[in-house]
Amino acid sequence: MVYGYCCITTKKQSIERQIRNIKKSFPEADIIKETFSGASLNRPEWEKLFRRLENNDVIVFDSVSKMGIDAAEAFVLYKELVCKNIRLVFIRERYLDTESYKEALNGVISLSFSAEEQAANNLLKGVMSAVDHFIMNKIEQDICKAFAQSEKQVKELSRRTSEGIETARSNGKQIGTVKGAVHETKKSKTVKPLIIKFSKDFEGELSDRECMKLIGLSNNTYYKYKRELKRDHIERGA
Repeated sequence: MVYGYCCITTKKQSIERQIRNIKKSFPEADIIKETFSGASLNRPEWEKLFRRLENNDVIVFDSVSKMGIDAAEAFVLYKELVCKNIRLVFIRERYLDTESYKEALNGVISLSFSAEEQAANNLLKGVMSAVDHFIMNKIEQDICKAFAQSEKQVKELSRRTSEGIETARSNGKQIGTVKGAVHETKKSKTVKPLIIKFSKDFEGELSDRECMKLIGLSNNTYYKYKRELKRDHIERGA
């Protein structure tokens, strides 16, 4: 199985970019989506995925920074999944893929010895262990660098956004929604003129109940639109 794990830490963030990046390279990936708080450390979707992983399964991440709460947790998971023979792919850091790790490990030592050469076999095992330790240390450093780079990008984006907002404000532009402003939907734009036309509180002769029945509005929606219309009417000084 190929899984794509995508996560965000607040519902205000968009997870779609991660999904697009993973699907572009692995269209067959089964996407696992998660929203969790960095403070709680609780990732139920990840835990469910981890429990059902089988030998040779693949997990694809948009970035290694999506693998754990921090670099330390990500590295522990990396080692654990390597031992479970799970292939890991990081779209933005392909040098951290487990295939890259295995190629590096196999490329350093390409020697073979017969079973009778026990001393040579012991030496080979020792060398392989040392190489594995060296490569894992390198991976740990790279994961830490990737997390630091991700954090730097987030801070830089936040800085640019803040500067943009301040620039807009200094130029007299309104930032965000004005308190008390009414957000007009396609439905409200269609229905409000009908309320004005038929309601006896505006230009018509029908009661509220008759208006609701004629226009086809629920009680709550009808009175919400009516309150907004009256407020607009007062603000215009009509």
